[in-house]
Amino acid sequence: MHAPVIRRTTSVAALIRTAVLVLLTALTVAGLSAGAARAEDGNVTWTVRTASNSYGADRSSFSYNVNPGGQVKDTMAVANRGKSPLELAVYAADGYTTDTGRLDLLTKDKKSVGIGAWVHAARDSVVIQPGKSADVPFTVTVPDNATPGDYVGGVLTSLKQSDDAEGINVDRRLGIRVKLRVSGELKPKLAIENLHVDYDGSVNPFAKGDATVTYTIHNTGNAMLSAKQGVSLSGPFGWLRTNSGAVAPPPELLPGESWKVKVPVHGVAPGVSLAATATLTPVLADASGSTTSLKPVRATTHGWAVPWTLLLLLVVVIAVVVGALVLVRRNRARRALREDARVREAVEQRLREQKTQNTQNPQNPQNPQES
Repeated sequence: MHAPVIRRTTSVAALIRTAVLVLLTALTVAGLSAGAARAEDGNVTWTVRTASNSYGADRSSFSYNVNPGGQVKDTMAVANRGKSPLELAVYAADGYTTDTGRLDLLTKDKKSVGIGAWVHAARDSVVIQPGKSADVPFTVTVPDNATPGDYVGGVLTSLKQSDDAEGINVDRRLGIRVKLRVSGELKPKLAIENLHVDYDGSVNPFAKGDATVTYTIHNTGNAMLSAKQGVSLSGPFGWLRTNSGAVAPPPELLPGESWKVKVPVHGVAPGVSLAATATLTPVLADASGSTTSLKPVRATTHGWAVPWTLLLLLVVVIAVVVGALVLVRRNRARRALREDARVREAVEQRLREQKTQNTQNPQNPQNPQES
């Protein structure tokens, strides 16, 4: 894709590029839907579909099982529904899952390492007259050292149009999905990563609150997978259990891809210690479209569900009790000191009285000569 010609301010150019990217994404997604796909823009209209051959008729996409080193030949049909001749570029690209959960394809300037590198069209471009159609044969050649597992991409037709008024080039793309499973040991596996739980309680210490559980689903295997998922919360010793209810399944994830999940759970009792468990049941689809549920995957993390107003009340009660105990001990110590002082005063008083008595009535010893 040529770099756009900048004829506006930087901010306007940025807005234009954003709009173009949105348009390209929308067109690519439309081209990957089931059945024939259509692209329209005034007098420019074309469609793409799978050709009818030994692989079947009216296929929604291209799907193959191939051994490493194997090869597949197939055809895409392109029709010009417009009123003028149409020249389209033809190429293949790897697929990936967008943040919205939809499949998209890499642009031509991005390097592909799977489908985009293994699929080769018989021609790089095709010219189609109005009201006519053309077949575009292509070959899928799988390398001898290809890793077993699932690969997804697409065969694309592309039309570049210049918008002189806006100073940009628009690349309109329309294609059909290609799903390839390389034979060998299939290892479907999902992992739960970065599991975390947050609790938001109520002012009422005895009322239930809401929790939010977040985690990342990571496809660590070599098969394309979706999953059934659920979340449960419980207090100490498994008490006060609360289930999240139905959770929307993630999109089908390609090997190596990740998907972030955020699950709100309502009516969670404030049990101080909170255990959150996420459960995934991987779902594997075969070439016919039937699905198989695999062994569930679980992960657990812990957080706090503290009733803060109750805790504050408890702190106040403890402070009052501690204060009362301290006051009682101080009073006892003061009484003991007063009692000790009273005893000392009594002893000293007795000693003074005895001294005074001895002074008033002295007892002289007898003279030995008078005896």
